[in-house]
Amino acid sequence: MYALEGLRDVCELKICTPFGNPSDAVVIGTLEGSRVAFLPRHGRGHRINPSEVNHRANIYALKTLGVEQIISVSACGSLKEELHPRDMVFPDQVFDRTKGRASTFFEKGIVAHIGMANPYCPELAQRLYDTATGLGFRTHRGGTYVCIEGPQFSTKAESKVYRSLGFSVIGMTNVPECKLARESEICYASVALVTDYDVWHEEPVTIDMVIGNLNANTANVKQLLKTAVRHVARRSADGRHLRMRHRPPVRHLDRQQAHPLEGEEGPQAVDREIPRLIDR
Repeated sequence: MYALEGLRDVCELKICTPFGNPSDAVVIGTLEGSRVAFLPRHGRGHRINPSEVNHRANIYALKTLGVEQIISVSACGSLKEELHPRDMVFPDQVFDRTKGRASTFFEKGIVAHIGMANPYCPELAQRLYDTATGLGFRTHRGGTYVCIEGPQFSTKAESKVYRSLGFSVIGMTNVPECKLARESEICYASVALVTDYDVWHEEPVTIDMVIGNLNANTANVKQLLKTAVRHVARRSADGRHLRMRHRPPVRHLDRQQAHPLEGEEGPQAVDREIPRLIDR
């Protein structure tokens, strides 16, 4: 995912934020006629483990560039027999099992309670699902992504509990990304790429198996992104803006009209209509 074929007019922006540095420079370019921004959450070379990702800096940087949609691409394990390796899952729910990750912009005198009943943007997820299905990939719409802290994988006991709760896939990255995106009023959808069955499955997981499935998934998702980007740009083909159907309720805000992401404009050379592609 660190090199997307067909990306033109490429430049890199190093952005400083009040929350520290993002995982890497943001790559800006044109893909299939649409301006896109790409940020590898683990950094180039996959050098940042899931617990160390500075999610607030990543989302803040993208917000300042005018990003309005996030396509989150991540590898995951399957918790259901019918979700096979190399399948694409577009979840509609998330279950947070992380520990101690900074998960809000509202702090230090600004308190807000944002609705998270539906953590993924249904319109964006549906468009991605429709595009992937049209390309012939094995796809699944809906399900729960359980996000664990990592970097260790689950024990068999944990994996069996997650299965008993009806969860679909397991990964380490969608939280707190989806929460921070919601606070920032950015549409967020996940493309969960199944690399293996989690440890509940009797089939042993080998490195060769995971790498082989990961390489196949990467090729598939690159094709998906190149095809889908035309349909998920800020203005859709039928002229409507792709946004959340309604703004989630802010149940308590101590300082009226205060928002930690306001008041900073992105570089003038970058379009304000940039969907974002994020690596796993």
